[in-house]
Amino acid sequence: MNAARGEDDRAARIEAVLRARLDPVGHLRISDDSARHAGHAGAREGGQTHYTVEVVSPVFEGLGRVARSRLVHEALAAEFAGGLHALALALRTPREVQPG
Repeated sequence: MNAARGEDDRAARIEAVLRARLDPVGHLRISDDSARHAGHAGAREGGQTHYTVEVVSPVFEGLGRVARSRLVHEALAAEFAGGLHALALALRTPREVQPG
């Protein structure tokens, strides 16, 4: 997780769920982008509604882009029910990030 500034509770919950479900290898980054979406659909005062999630996981092997996204959205269903509005996703396998 990106700890450049204090992380909120939702980011910590997202991280815990994704670590448990996806067993990330080397890279898991969660960024709260809510401030950039102020005034847009789903945005709330206080943020914690829009996130970028970058994950490298062997769980994604053999899955297409839509299946990977569906897997993450299903894992985070409780967060969506609790006010999470949108995710920007970068979901890759370890082979996809290896050089050359």
